[in-house]
Amino acid sequence: MRKLRYGSVCSGIEAASVAWHPLGWEPAFFSEIEAFPSAVLAHRFPHVKNHGDFTVIDGRDARLDLLVGGTPCQSFSVAGLRGGLADSRGNLALEFFRLADRARPRWIVWENVPGVLSANGGRDFGSILGALGELGYGWAYRVLDAQHFGVAQRRRRVFVVGHLGDWRGAAAVLLSPTACSGILRRSVRRG
Repeated sequence: MRKLRYGSVCSGIEAASVAWHPLGWEPAFFSEIEAFPSAVLAHRFPHVKNHGDFTVIDGRDARLDLLVGGTPCQSFSVAGLRGGLADSRGNLALEFFRLADRARPRWIVWENVPGVLSANGGRDFGSILGALGELGYGWAYRVLDAQHFGVAQRRRRVFVVGHLGDWRGAAAVLLSPTACSGILRRSVRRG
């Protein structure tokens, strides 16, 4: 079985890689613009390229199985001004899906704050899901709270999982806490 390759945008200090390391998944690239997280990435993952601004990544030669990212949440947060997709930070959600269109991974995982569900009367989230559908991805979404996964704080996030061509794989990933590793590994084995 070949290793699953993923690209990570808005990588931060790369929690996804820490979580996925035991599965043997391989990072193809990171994309982080902030100095401190970029220094952490360079120290912890010296062999993985940090592209910086993900909006300029071509992606066509990346050979990704999965694209993951949590684009900035300030424009969707109920604590902010709620500019949604009209805010340049919020519009990065659509840029994430433009990168997915160029890279064409089999899987997509995007996360944000629950405020994305109600931004602009729900129309912004509808646009995000519509973008996935237009690209040929079936999708499912769910609000998950970190306190239920061994973290000592309440941290609710919306997770959207997309699967190229079919929504059932995406739904299965979000309905079972152990399904993610098994479904993605089976998909890579068949692909």
